[in-house]
Amino acid sequence: MESASVQSVDTVRAAYSARAQEYIDLFGSMTSVHPSDQALVSAWAGTLTGPVLDAGCGPGQWSGFLAERGLAVRGIDKVPDFIERARGELPDIAFELGGFEKLGVATGSLGGVLAWYSLIHYSPQEIRVPLAEFARVIGSGGGLLVGFFDGESIESFDHAVTTAYRWPVADLDQELVTAGFEVAETHRRTGSGYRPHGAIIARRL
Repeated sequence: MESASVQSVDTVRAAYSARAQEYIDLFGSMTSVHPSDQALVSAWAGTLTGPVLDAGCGPGQWSGFLAERGLAVRGIDKVPDFIERARGELPDIAFELGGFEKLGVATGSLGGVLAWYSLIHYSPQEIRVPLAEFARVIGSGGGLLVGFFDGESIESFDHAVTTAYRWPVADLDQELVTAGFEVAETHRRTGSGYRPHGAIIARRL
């Protein structure tokens, strides 16, 4: 599984790097975020204590959003252009180039991790690797918030950048439980103009 994960990380990095400016133009600010998602993340942020990792921070819009709510935030992403943009726009926040397989953070040292659509390119066989690492770095009682594409079954589809996966809420719930989390809330939303959306709030046991 490790070799497959490494290959997937390289593929995703290359795909996003090739379209980095397009992604930044479309999604690089909070104006592109659905109001209900902003409300959900804001409410979740208010429950956290301790430093927070924005895993898959992209150009940093969610990192800035969390920092505005008084959290000590660090962002990490696989794409160099995203990290360069984030550092330029938000110089007071630490941004680091890297993946989620080995975060280089002390065990139990974080109050929370935001993984907003940053796990969508992991296959069902690979997703346990980053979830286990999130479980390692989040302290007992800390929070994890995952945003993802909702679906009736686990299936791949042709995402605009590279292959992504839909997850039924119940199946992703089970993966979180296996990793050492307790699921606190689940959310689903659908409507015209976008794919069905899911979000899960979980607590580290």
